[in-house]
Amino acid sequence: MAAAAELALFDLDNTLLSGDSDYEWAQFLIERGVLERAEYEAKNERFFRQYKAGRLDIHEFLDFQLAPLARYPRAKLEEWHGEFMQAKVRPLIRGKGMELVQRHLGRGHLCAIVTSTNTFITAPIAREFGVDHLLATELEVRDGRFTGRPSGTPCFRQGKVTCLAEWLGERGQTLAAFPASWFYGDSLNDLPLLERVTHPVAVDPDETLRREALVRGWQIISLE
Repeated sequence: MAAAAELALFDLDNTLLSGDSDYEWAQFLIERGVLERAEYEAKNERFFRQYKAGRLDIHEFLDFQLAPLARYPRAKLEEWHGEFMQAKVRPLIRGKGMELVQRHLGRGHLCAIVTSTNTFITAPIAREFGVDHLLATELEVRDGRFTGRPSGTPCFRQGKVTCLAEWLGERGQTLAAFPASWFYGDSLNDLPLLERVTHPVAVDPDETLRREALVRGWQIISLE
């Protein structure tokens, strides 16, 4: 398969969205009474702080985040996700983020969202942006139900680089084969993939990423 003129990759949470869909999903389940507030709210806040500080143990977090998916049938989860999209996600979609994605798509670039958040949460969000390709943490499914465990490499930090290489490999492509490649990310957790592309872009970056971007001469933009 011939490479597109450019490859455009987008982080999702706090990049195309003005918030974190992982965090908001847990909050949604707490507000619905699906998860016990006292226990889960404190854990959700702790994991969110660890993520922002670059200290998140992705496997510990996934044990917490995926466990509720294993307790309910897919039909009920899909019903809740529809409500979640309306109540939590659509208000977070950045207009400038949508315009950025559409600009790359309009130029015929190969576009993908690359996010650590799992595919159940993010697949409908990727569709909302009109992006056909989603690289996210995959979920193990058995007999039509989620098991509460991830499948393959979590798409987090260095895992984003691994997942990208695997996806391009399945397409008969490599990152190096693209004459230009873009990655838009907001977090120090995005550094491994930002270092690999020809056009790294820091989007409303955290302090660590902002410092790195300034030192390395990377572009810094705001989608707020």
